[in-house]
Amino acid sequence: MVVLVGPRQCGKTTLARQFLDPNSVNYFDLESPASLGRLDEPLTALDSLRGLVIIDEVQLRPDLFPVLRVLADRNPSPANFLILGSASGDLLRQTSESLAGRRERVQLGGFGLCEVCNQAGGGTETHNRLWRRGGLPSSYLATREEDSVAWRREFIQALLERDFPQWGVRAPATTMGRFWAMLAHYHGQTWNAAEPARAMGAQPLAMRRYLDALTDAMMVRQLQPWFANIRKRQVKAPKIYIRDTGLLHQLLGIRGEKDLLTHPKMGASWEGFVIEQVLLAEPHEEAFFWATHQGAEIDLVLRRDGALYGIECKFADAPRITPSIRNALADVGLARVAILYPGSRRFALSGQVEVVPISALASGEPVFAAG
Repeated sequence: MVVLVGPRQCGKTTLARQFLDPNSVNYFDLESPASLGRLDEPLTALDSLRGLVIIDEVQLRPDLFPVLRVLADRNPSPANFLILGSASGDLLRQTSESLAGRRERVQLGGFGLCEVCNQAGGGTETHNRLWRRGGLPSSYLATREEDSVAWRREFIQALLERDFPQWGVRAPATTMGRFWAMLAHYHGQTWNAAEPARAMGAQPLAMRRYLDALTDAMMVRQLQPWFANIRKRQVKAPKIYIRDTGLLHQLLGIRGEKDLLTHPKMGASWEGFVIEQVLLAEPHEEAFFWATHQGAEIDLVLRRDGALYGIECKFADAPRITPSIRNALADVGLARVAILYPGSRRFALSGQVEVVPISALASGEPVFAAG
């Protein structure tokens, strides 16, 4: 059994339909009344099916998970199940509790640099378009910039007014909308619930619930801090990123390239974009950031094969080694540091620090070269 999770409109259904005709008796779309009617008696409907069975938007019927557990335990099992769901807390908890040891969870996001560059031939304009519009297919592929902006506006509204209530988020759409817009201004910063709570006249605990709801929906990434065994005071709160930069720009009122390049959050937007692309392309077991209250910081720390690797994101023509990088190499024990930038040339700054163009992620070139 495979559970394919991802945000709304990221391409889960399109991918599933490459494997099975949606008109097949083995395909269930739980947003369709016909499919819902067929599952009035789920064990009877599913028990006789053979081969691949696809259930789309499964979070709309959480009562199916105990039935799927029974079907998965048949030995030998005559069917394989592909379960699709927009990421939500309920869905992930149900699959963890009911299908433990029986399922593989696969996470799908928007387009990555390697995908769009393979189709469009690469180049700075392709990179900038993905950064500006985000990776959700309908936004990235829109014919005109105005169409991309309009689609993102409707996407945000639909998530607030339809999806969150279905997932049990007990907050008015206007309140969640205000919180999400406020969160966009925290993009790339450490989280402090007290400040938005004061601004919204609510309790910090409510801010925590709203943040977790957006994280469950894969709209927000909470990047946790790495703790090194050093005497310096280290930051212990997570950093907040709006995962799709197109949605970030929509929330910030950025409508085009000129708006983006002159906006105060341009550097933070670039940082979040690079972090998402690195996590998509670079092998790793865990990901963190590292910062001290004295000002030293590394944007991303990857743990791989028992070693730690650092990523710095710089929107600059000629990045240099900063005191933060030197401190991180000494205090955290990083094996290597890569500084990702929008240029085209790869070059070393020292034996442990290398400047790497973001185009390396598009070509599949490893960020941390051997040696």
